[in-house]
Amino acid sequence: MSATRAADAADDFRGPLDIARAATVVLDGRDTVVGWSPAATELLGFGAHEAVGRPLSAFLSPLPAEGPLPAASDRPAGADPAHPSARPGPGPPSGGNEIRLARHRDGHELLVATTVCPLAGGTGGAGGTVGAAGPGADSPGRVLVAAELGALRQWESRLALLQGLATQSPVGLAIYDTDLRLTWSNTAYEREIGKPLAEYRGMRADELYSGGTFVTPGYPKTLDAVMHHVIDTGEPILDLHFQGIPPSDPGTVHLWSCSYYRLQDANGHVFGVCEDAFDISDRQRAQQRLALLVEVGRRIGTVLDVVTTAEEIAEVTVPEFAAAVRVDVARVTVLSGELPATGSSAAMDLLRVGEHSVDPAAADAAEPLYPGAPGSPADRYPPVSYPPGSPQDRSLASGGLVLDDNILVVPLRVGGSVLGLVTFVRSPRPEVSDRPLSRGPANTFDNGEVALADELAARAAVCIDNARRFTRERSASLALQRQLLPHHVPPQSAVEIAYRYLPSDDVTGVGGDWFDVIPLSGTRVGLVVGDVVGHGLQAAATMGRLRTSVRAFAQLDMAPDELLTRLDDLVGQPLDERPGTRDGTAFDAYDELTTGATCLYAVYDPVSRRCVMARAGHLPPAVVHPDGRVTFPDLPAGPPLGLGGLPFESMEIELPVGSLLALFTDGLVEARDHDIDQGLNALGRVLGDPAASLEELCDRAVSELVPDATTADDTALLLARTRQLDAGRVAEWELPAEAMTVGRARELATRQLDVWGLEELSFATELVVSELVTNAVRYGGGPLRLRLIRDRTLLCEVADTGHTSPHLRHSAEDDEGGRGLFIVAQLVQRWGTRYTPAGKTIWTEQALPPVEFG
Repeated sequence: MSATRAADAADDFRGPLDIARAATVVLDGRDTVVGWSPAATELLGFGAHEAVGRPLSAFLSPLPAEGPLPAASDRPAGADPAHPSARPGPGPPSGGNEIRLARHRDGHELLVATTVCPLAGGTGGAGGTVGAAGPGADSPGRVLVAAELGALRQWESRLALLQGLATQSPVGLAIYDTDLRLTWSNTAYEREIGKPLAEYRGMRADELYSGGTFVTPGYPKTLDAVMHHVIDTGEPILDLHFQGIPPSDPGTVHLWSCSYYRLQDANGHVFGVCEDAFDISDRQRAQQRLALLVEVGRRIGTVLDVVTTAEEIAEVTVPEFAAAVRVDVARVTVLSGELPATGSSAAMDLLRVGEHSVDPAAADAAEPLYPGAPGSPADRYPPVSYPPGSPQDRSLASGGLVLDDNILVVPLRVGGSVLGLVTFVRSPRPEVSDRPLSRGPANTFDNGEVALADELAARAAVCIDNARRFTRERSASLALQRQLLPHHVPPQSAVEIAYRYLPSDDVTGVGGDWFDVIPLSGTRVGLVVGDVVGHGLQAAATMGRLRTSVRAFAQLDMAPDELLTRLDDLVGQPLDERPGTRDGTAFDAYDELTTGATCLYAVYDPVSRRCVMARAGHLPPAVVHPDGRVTFPDLPAGPPLGLGGLPFESMEIELPVGSLLALFTDGLVEARDHDIDQGLNALGRVLGDPAASLEELCDRAVSELVPDATTADDTALLLARTRQLDAGRVAEWELPAEAMTVGRARELATRQLDVWGLEELSFATELVVSELVTNAVRYGGGPLRLRLIRDRTLLCEVADTGHTSPHLRHSAEDDEGGRGLFIVAQLVQRWGTRYTPAGKTIWTEQALPPVEFG
């Protein structure tokens, strides 16, 4: 230690008011300064020649009981004016100190702590009021010692810290000399030893903890070696884990986190080593219990089979938690997967389907298991019955866990039903265990271990119940999924379509992948593919709801980003606001919450050859150009459905005629043996053959990416080859928003129908065009755009710059208007409104006249 640091340490022990370091002022009987120390000059800025002969009140004054204190910038660090000691009280200050207001030579004020000491033969008295006069007033009578209040408070805090470490700290502190004999310890260490310090002072560390050892890898194992290393090298060692038996608890192994550092005096002489130790046994046990829970979660329920799950829980808990474990499950659950009875389970027929033990004598070996034997489970696994009053019988009767000495019985509960029992057995032999999860002389179960056993059984019960539900749920899910997926996609003028759907394999069950092709107004087509997280009936039902919702939103001619926003709101709707729930609880046995879903929605217009698309957490589509070049558009990802509050973005691209658009789910390109990038590259290679038909490409993609025709996830693939409407089938005019435009529009529409040979539709089309253009002139804004499209139907569109949508209504007998749109609705098959960034478009569809064959 340097001389400066040694001096600082000595000052810390003396304190700010020690006369050797504090500001010192000698006063006579009239409180006149007759002596002034250099420290006083350093504190107040006045030299001795300026201070001697002046009254003390020129430098110090009592702190006012009320009124403003010095500004925060003038107060020393740590001087809190709100502290009770910052103002004078009715009596003498605590500890004989008094807080005063001092004036520095440069004019600023500061708070100081002072104390007064009488000189031998002087006129002042200890604790007397400074300023009292008396005989010998001109001779030195007392010494006033002053220091900054902040420095005093810091020193007092350090003393309090030292006192707290010695008496109140939960960390055990001990000091050993260079011979490794204990010289001092705090109160926490005394409690750990179980004796007062005087009875074990001078003992060596290895005598106090005989048989203990460090278990942290890479360090010496003994206390002697660790302490000698610290003393010899001066390097501190932190957080070493020491395992041993404390004298205060001789039957239990504890674990401590220990740190060691060398102690030196002011001159750098080494006089020992300090040890601080904190008992982390409870934390270690909690960590091991958590690790066991993690292991249980990893190893239990690997397959949807009742017997396998029972065997897994027996294997994973021995020997880490118990010496023997037996699992008994209700016969009806094992044999047929039926729901167990919800009433009393005392008379339940049980089969022993899982058993494991480290000590065959601790387990019941009279009923051997034959898991590999032929026949039904009833033949392979023996029936079990328990006598009245046994722990198992009491657990079945009460439906709760039972602890009887070293036996813990926990029921396998699911809802209001009991599926079976798990029996945990510990060895009754009194021994000291070094396993924190099985501690105690009799190896009994403590409260934490009882709670852990309950959690283990709860997880096992869920897995067993899942296996029981699997067969019936999968059958129902397959039937539902077949009904919800499209059975036939009608031909579209905009695109040529081909698709494939592969359900997941028999082990995993059905999932929630889906696709759809939606005809839209203006000969456009909507292409959608989605994926619901999970498998089974709930995923299939959620998929059906999403597909229906997308169809409904698409018929409103929503833009892709707006459609996904509406769909996200629907998925993220709180449970208590959804139909089919009451007080936040679903009517049926399945939770209505969607655990996660992705979706990709694209709209292709064969007139403009533009495709607008958006996605919600889904993979982007593949675009195959007519020359065979494959790209994956950098489409903004968007969040998965249900997160809420995050925007979706659309992207528009132009597709040449004959381009191929491929929409797919992750089950096609993602597998356990390769990452998703490899799958995307393989898909691109398969699709990059412009000469192949769509059906051939679908077959190649499935055979290349799903070679065995089974996958752990559903797989959906939708291929669309783009077309363009012939220019002769589209007629479009731009018209001004004037009254004369109505007649002009009728004339243009009639003339175009004559060109197409659709004279039969002229009358109805004239009325439709007249009404739509009139509404646009009256309520919308120009310029107007009239478009006729001859496709599988006759489409008539009138676009304007207004955003007000007309509404169909029934007019009263005395109304002079309001019947036009009603008449239009009677003349056409369908009509609707499509909003665009520039305004809106009102469209209608009319059936073409039947073709007569001569």
